[in-house]
Amino acid sequence: MTVIAVEQYGAGPFGSMLLADMGADVIKIENPAEGGEVGRHVGPFYFDKGDSHFYQAFNRNKRSITLNLKHPEGQRIFRALVAKADATLDNLRGDLPEKLGVTFDALKDANPKIVCAHLSAYGRTGSRKTWPGYDYLMQAETGYLSLTGEPDGPPARMGLSIVDMMTGLLAAYALTCGVFGARETGKGRDMDVSLFDTALHNLSYLATWYLNGGHVQGREARSAHPSLVPSALYRTKDGWIFLMCNKEKFWPILAEKLGHPEWADDPRFRTFKDRLENRDLVTEILDAALMQKTTDEWTAILGGAVPAAPVHNVAQALENPFVAERGGVADFARRAGEAGPPVRMLTGPVRVGGAEVPARAAPALGGDTADVLSTIGLGPDDIARLRADRVI
Repeated sequence: MTVIAVEQYGAGPFGSMLLADMGADVIKIENPAEGGEVGRHVGPFYFDKGDSHFYQAFNRNKRSITLNLKHPEGQRIFRALVAKADATLDNLRGDLPEKLGVTFDALKDANPKIVCAHLSAYGRTGSRKTWPGYDYLMQAETGYLSLTGEPDGPPARMGLSIVDMMTGLLAAYALTCGVFGARETGKGRDMDVSLFDTALHNLSYLATWYLNGGHVQGREARSAHPSLVPSALYRTKDGWIFLMCNKEKFWPILAEKLGHPEWADDPRFRTFKDRLENRDLVTEILDAALMQKTTDEWTAILGGAVPAAPVHNVAQALENPFVAERGGVADFARRAGEAGPPVRMLTGPVRVGGAEVPARAAPALGGDTADVLSTIGLGPDDIARLRADRVI
């Protein structure tokens, strides 16, 4: 599958990277007049000028060409590339795809099977289509900040740009669905996702609770589940552990592992309903028992028997031996002729049986321009002229 990506920053590049990890030929369009996409310049950490750690994290396994889509000849080149592609993916402001000519209506005469996936902040229709927007704004407006953190603390966002990444994933999903449809019917189409719609959709069962029962879920102490107990943070001798007895069978096992088998039949704790009514007491007795050993000791005791996890910082998460066991981190090599060391990054989350997935660092700005343009009949003299005219 060949995807022409008109993208920048996080959400769009994350989605196209997931496709590239699976072997799609993702051709990234970058405006030479702007020094390439903005993500190249997002600090604070860099390998070199225009080669930020942030950029590398979102753009591995792609190819990069420089092309000014605002130039008439840039548009002609873009359309020639689209004629040989399966899909385009952009994460432009909602009103810009039409202006830049990257919609299905604008491209169907070049390729009637082209699928145009659009990722915007608030959608390409409606009163907000011209609004810029970012992840944290979506978390704020769709209720996430009212659900995150301690009940007596200020509203808190998630520590990651989770809406960006979820919307990128949905863009890749929508694009793939569109390509399947186009191959079946011979007709392409536009496929739209937005940060706002994704963030709202992720409210999931909490939305159903409100829409059908009027329940407004708020924050729970210690990041607890709103109805299942125990399913929260508990204190240990040296820190915290997260326990999730989300099935009734785990409570008796936990009680035995903690040295209190009598809790299993205690009428205050026997069922989810009982434990929910006595949540504070459950927290008190679990804290008292768990504070007799360290988090690592309890993780070893409970692991595989009761759902439990230590609370790690980012460094501890990445140094976890289980990450190495899963092949979760690898060195992504630069391509021949490109400067810079290999980039150590997380591997893709999809394990593909019987195949070796791509493992190339993100491309240098315009590093594939000549190769890609040769596929539409442009040679060295054409490349030199286009550079002189600032088209590429």
